[in-house]
Amino acid sequence: MGESRGGTLRLFRNREFVALASTAFARSQAYSTILIALALYADMFNTSSTVEGLFGTAFAAVQLLIVLPLGRYVDLRDSKKFLLVGLGLNVAVFVGFAFVSSVEHVILLRVVQGLGASILWLTGTTVVGEISPDDSRGLWIGSYNQVGAFSSLLGDVFGGLMLYVYGFHETYAALSVVTIGAFVSVYVFLRDNPGGKADPEEASGMETLKDLLGRRAIQALVFFRGSFSVGKMAVIIFLPIYARTGFGINAFLIGGIMAGGKLTKALTQGWVGDLTDRFGRRERFILAGALVYALGTALIPMAGFARGIVPDVTLAGFGHEMVLPGAFFVLFAAYGVLGIADSLRLPASMALFVEEGEYFDAVGSSLSLRSIAWKVGQVGGPVLVGAIWDATSVLVAFWTAAGFIVVSTGVFAWVFTLEPAPDHVATPADD
Repeated sequence: MGESRGGTLRLFRNREFVALASTAFARSQAYSTILIALALYADMFNTSSTVEGLFGTAFAAVQLLIVLPLGRYVDLRDSKKFLLVGLGLNVAVFVGFAFVSSVEHVILLRVVQGLGASILWLTGTTVVGEISPDDSRGLWIGSYNQVGAFSSLLGDVFGGLMLYVYGFHETYAALSVVTIGAFVSVYVFLRDNPGGKADPEEASGMETLKDLLGRRAIQALVFFRGSFSVGKMAVIIFLPIYARTGFGINAFLIGGIMAGGKLTKALTQGWVGDLTDRFGRRERFILAGALVYALGTALIPMAGFARGIVPDVTLAGFGHEMVLPGAFFVLFAAYGVLGIADSLRLPASMALFVEEGEYFDAVGSSLSLRSIAWKVGQVGGPVLVGAIWDATSVLVAFWTAAGFIVVSTGVFAWVFTLEPAPDHVATPADD
């Protein structure tokens, strides 16, 4: 309980948490910076919304294929090695992006980036869930996510600034330095075989996955993730592209838009995670967060009506001027709402998947189900929403995405029921 009282800052006295947090920092900073770069590539290559959707689909397609076997391997083998491999792949991605010359190159590199990001997210979250104390798991997971959100915020601000001022090569070099630093931190601070591994005959096989999917809570969580991801991926991929191609907003200001939501996530996830530990009923946090996310998604296309209503603002300094169109403020506010929504939803969702996995000594497999449900929507969602945008309008596209979120929330509320732990729930004596 001392960790809960000390809060997030106290966790940074734990060297293993620092090592794991460094992987979240490197992964999130790379993810958010490259999202801004994708908007620049879309403008550079004059792509259609459907092709822009492939930027998200390519990232997710490889993840859809690997998350289940990866979850099994994480449960059975040394997670530390997986983290090191994932960080190495990210450095290779930065080198590749520095030499992009066509839209096909962008799509191919997004596939490789998806592989590295999946390894880092699934393995890092599994280890955090396994080595965290039972009475402060929400705090650990929320704080781990909080580091990722803060890093993503830095990626939006400084990544966008570097892309605006220096261009691609210097930006990717900086991301490589950060990722190499995380590699060293994991290698030095994280124990070998963190969390201990289950018996290969008992952990993470098909029977375990069937047992997990037989739980009403997992069924509700998996369906919710799959449907929700359609809407959220539309936001992640298309908001920066909409800002660039719809309003001519530069990379630095795109980063500023996204920073609003990341700031709320960075400041509140650890606190919300602690609330879920103290008050329980984590499903209510998920429901609240999802509905708030739907609201933020529906607000995004309102930027198109900003002209004449929200005045432009001109910033001047150091002999330069920069105009912030009214759409900037609408998009900034919408993304701020989305950040609050994620803070409400993420710690509760991840903690529930960890708890369900612990019943069967298969946290990695439980989180892989969480991930694969996301990938189902992530693969089809961007292309679907992009095609709707091409065929109709930006308003219809984003409101369709918001509709997916509302429907998924309603089904989750109907299906989710709390169940007692199975008779063979793992106990300390079993470890």
